[in-house]
Amino acid sequence: MHIEPPIEAHGLFVFAHPDDEFGCFESIRLEIDGGRRVVCYYLTDGGYGGQPVARRKEESIRVLSLLGVNSRDIHFLGIDLEVKDGLLHENMERVADELSSSIRRMGIIERLYVPAWEGGHQDHDSAHVIALAVCNRLNLSENVWQFSLYHGAGLRGPLFHVMKPLSGNGDCVVQRLSIARRFRYLKLCLSYPSQWKTWLGLYPFVFCRLLFGRGYSIQCTDLRRVRHRPHQGALLYERRCAMDYGFLGERFRMFMDNYDSGAGLIVDQSRES
Repeated sequence: MHIEPPIEAHGLFVFAHPDDEFGCFESIRLEIDGGRRVVCYYLTDGGYGGQPVARRKEESIRVLSLLGVNSRDIHFLGIDLEVKDGLLHENMERVADELSSSIRRMGIIERLYVPAWEGGHQDHDSAHVIALAVCNRLNLSENVWQFSLYHGAGLRGPLFHVMKPLSGNGDCVVQRLSIARRFRYLKLCLSYPSQWKTWLGLYPFVFCRLLFGRGYSIQCTDLRRVRHRPHQGALLYERRCAMDYGFLGERFRMFMDNYDSGAGLIVDQSRES
């Protein structure tokens, strides 16, 4: 008698850049411990300002491997498609098509995790929009969670919050951490030597959040949220990169309006910004 093998369940993670995984270490662990096959996608090459693309790739593969992710399940779409770090918003259609094509070849998708809609980096917000559009096409919208990386809500100049979910994104699900896991994740955050300048700014906040805070938090996503500014006031990428949300928000809305969901266009009549 022929017995069909069980259909494998997956937990997917969509990132903009190598090292973005620091914002969801615990979610990755929980997915693996739950018996799901974790698959990760990076949507840009991570090479902003001459950063070493190959080295950044190797660093993330090493960290994910330590968490239990198989290297064959780590996909660098941004490198393959030559999507420059900082310019994901200019490549949304072809990245979404490639991501959708890859996901379609999988079995059951139980959960998908994306960078939060928070106005911290234009690529993070672009990755959020792309992932939600693809999930809308594939009828996976109810299974998408977001994790905070950094943003500048309520602050001025170059100041920013790290791993602090925006209240506008809804209720948080707190992932409690043992002391051992807190220290393990802090150690993993030291595994990106090519990004030492960036981590000089990030690490003190991550240290405080993981050691003295509640740990990691995730929030549900809502396709309607991406029709609105992530928060009131100037966004961090507006202050630091002169990237105007008026332009970027319109780019996001045009992408969503034109992206074929497989059952017609994504429809949402709310046009407020």
